Amino acid sequence: MSATIAKKVLIVEDEKDILQLVKMYLEKEGFRTVTAANGAEALRQVRSERPDLVVLDLMLPEIDGLEVCKKLRVAPQTAMLPIIMLTAKSEESDTVVGLELGADDYVGKPFSPRALVARVKALFRRLERADDREVSAYRYGMLNLNLSRHEVTVNGREVMLTAKEFGLLEHLLRNPGRVLTRDVLLNSVWGYDYQGPPGLWTYT
Repeated sequence: MSATIAKKVLIVEDEKDILQLVKMYLEKEGFRTVTAANGAEALRQVRSERPDLVVLDLMLPEIDGLEVCKKLRVAPQTAMLPIIMLTAKSEESDTVVGLELGADDYVGKPFSPRALVARVKALFRRLERADDREVSAYRYGMLNLNLSRHEVTVNGREVMLTAKEFGLLEHLLRNPGRVLTRDVLLNSVWGYDYQGPPGLWTYT
């Protein structure tokens, strides 16, 4: 890892042996770690420790992993916090629900600790590349969005949008191919829990 401050990973796992194993492998690779054994403690640790990434078990006491993920995605401060979900369940539906709620990746149990660490590193690399590619304009087909001029054009003709419409379009273009929950969009663009029709938005 680089000479900069090591990334902090929150490990949320109620099985002590697994938690200690993951902790050991991550620290061996230079990561800082904090831990939680249940969902309620995980939410407290996120608020107090401000981790850079969460490794989140699905089956947890008090508050399960899916609910923890949902709560993190709804809060503006943690809406974009990277999450890798651990699950012992084999049903495809559990994986789909986790990803729809906003998990960035998942690893099924039993798993190799080395493979999990590799997933953590890969996710951090993707995020760093995205930061390096920070741009002032986005293009999708004939649509162009210019952040510096706060302008949207389609086929060269300007389209007048409200501030909220512009923010919504920008957020979709910044997250191509990712399913974005209603709550994430409302908190990211509107900044509060707007009560409106449910649903998911996606841009591909």
